[in-house]
Amino acid sequence: MAASEIRSVTATAIPLLLDDIDTDRIIPARFLRCVTFDGLGEHAFEDDRLQDPGHPFDQPRFQGAGILLAGRNFGCGSSREHAPQSLMRWGIRAIIAESFAEIFFGNCNSLGIPAVKASRSDIEKLAAVIEQDPTAQLTVDLTSLTASVGSLSIPVALADSARDALVTGQWDYLGRLLSAADQVTHHAQSIPYIAGFKA
Repeated sequence: MAASEIRSVTATAIPLLLDDIDTDRIIPARFLRCVTFDGLGEHAFEDDRLQDPGHPFDQPRFQGAGILLAGRNFGCGSSREHAPQSLMRWGIRAIIAESFAEIFFGNCNSLGIPAVKASRSDIEKLAAVIEQDPTAQLTVDLTSLTASVGSLSIPVALADSARDALVTGQWDYLGRLLSAADQVTHHAQSIPYIAGFKA
């Protein structure tokens, strides 16, 4: 399997079963002035965490989690790519939610973060297991379209186009370009205004 192919994600999980979490809550607007996305992870849910000392992202038992359990309409609001970037840089590698805002979903897919849907009752079952044992390993399997932890397995849904892009590595545009470096160089030599250029 090539490095950019994502067929499954296995990690501990963090439950945040709230509805209508918008991108401004995921990463407050004042952090959008950054030149790069570096350092955004530490500011994920910053305002929510300041208001709620018991916020899951501040609880020691959930530190290092790689899968986020969320509610309905996750990632709504503005289209800022900073939101999934901040989650990814916090450590999130997959998200299971009841539903996603369309642009947020697309941004996740472009970053190689599987954003799969499940029923609320099934997500609550996963969350109950995680609450009881935060060290439990949860697996999101894009081949079988299931999420499983211990003896519990639930069905998840992902659009065919997104699933295909993830499992084949087609989501990784930079990786695809770099893997075709020889072809790019060869083609460049046939372009008159590039062929004679000396770096």
